[in-house]
Amino acid sequence: MGEGRVNRPTEAPDLLIRLEELVPMPTREELVARAETLYRDLELSAVQEWKARAPGRKAIGHMPVYVPREIVHAAGMLPVGVMGGGDQVEIIRGDAYFQSYICQIPRSTLELGLSGRLDALDGMLFPAICDVIRNLSGMWQLLFAGRYAFYVDLPQSGDLRLSADFYERELRRLAAELGALSGHPVADDALRHSIALYDENGAAVRELDLFRSKEPAKAPAHEAYLIMRAANLLPVDEHTQLVRDYLRAARASERPPLDQSRVVVTGAFCEQPPLELLRTLERAGCYIVADDFLLGTRAIDGPVGANGADPFSALARAYVERGVCTASRYDPARRKGQWLIDTVRARQAEGVVFCAPSFCDPALLEQPMLVAALDRDGIPHTAFKYSENLGQFQVIREQAGTFADTIRLWGPEASA
Repeated sequence: MGEGRVNRPTEAPDLLIRLEELVPMPTREELVARAETLYRDLELSAVQEWKARAPGRKAIGHMPVYVPREIVHAAGMLPVGVMGGGDQVEIIRGDAYFQSYICQIPRSTLELGLSGRLDALDGMLFPAICDVIRNLSGMWQLLFAGRYAFYVDLPQSGDLRLSADFYERELRRLAAELGALSGHPVADDALRHSIALYDENGAAVRELDLFRSKEPAKAPAHEAYLIMRAANLLPVDEHTQLVRDYLRAARASERPPLDQSRVVVTGAFCEQPPLELLRTLERAGCYIVADDFLLGTRAIDGPVGANGADPFSALARAYVERGVCTASRYDPARRKGQWLIDTVRARQAEGVVFCAPSFCDPALLEQPMLVAALDRDGIPHTAFKYSENLGQFQVIREQAGTFADTIRLWGPEASA
């Protein structure tokens, strides 16, 4: 040994204390329980706690399907996903502002706002996905005139260059307004940092998607959904760690595979299905190996990657060029049917379940086109509708169970 060096023991592993022994890693049950607590947090207590830790912080709510959360984060504020009240809130005042023949989510969102449950939010973003959300944006500005509101006008053109230029201008306008609201102007470096954090989060989410496709018994759809949905309330770095912790725990779990049919669920891109509906599909014999739930967390296929580039341009081009197919988005290449077929093949699914909210015009108008594509490719499918406050699942369980049994008994040639 050289002079001054310390000769450390190398053959006494019992003297080495592992970090996990000092800070026990959370179990899968603990992680899922935490995520379910956040799922049921209609009062936004987690957001209130985040704001209380540093007075002056602000939080900005956003509706599904997609908003550029990176801009909100770069302005020093917390993006908060608002997805209606689900089956946890009775709608009374919200029904006074919308007709009965539209989807449930605008009425329950207004109910949350009018009852004070969204008071922790300093503003709201409304993405351009359908007429209902556009009308909700206007209604919100009338009812909550003192709060910030912004209608995110997403590009819907077949010309990618024009779409990217338009969306970049929209992003810069949003950034200027959010920077003024927070007192924290959105600098290019700050936005690059935010994009890097959300790229890291997206990589973790894609890893979870791939794992649950390969081993659905170890990462059931309802658990993965809760872990993903926690992104609505957690800071992005905390959510990334939650996803990674769940992946570690799920991989280590001993859950034997069941004799269930592998399905893709599509149509629920905006108003989310009740958690019990996901459990019902699983109990009926379905492994959900791919879906379009919580699409905002994975609306761009792959990282934005703004290193060394103009961050606004990078964010705009990523959405325009690599945004995932959804019913709320114009598709000049007409890839929607093929995208669904490619997903079925990539995830080795045996069928498709169309699960759309009642009165959802984009999903229900797109569905016949997707059905025709599946029929041409010989892929079995079935369909039902739901509302976010649905409480009875027996009929859906019987339908999904029959579909799963048909696939198992007669193979992919069968159709429902």
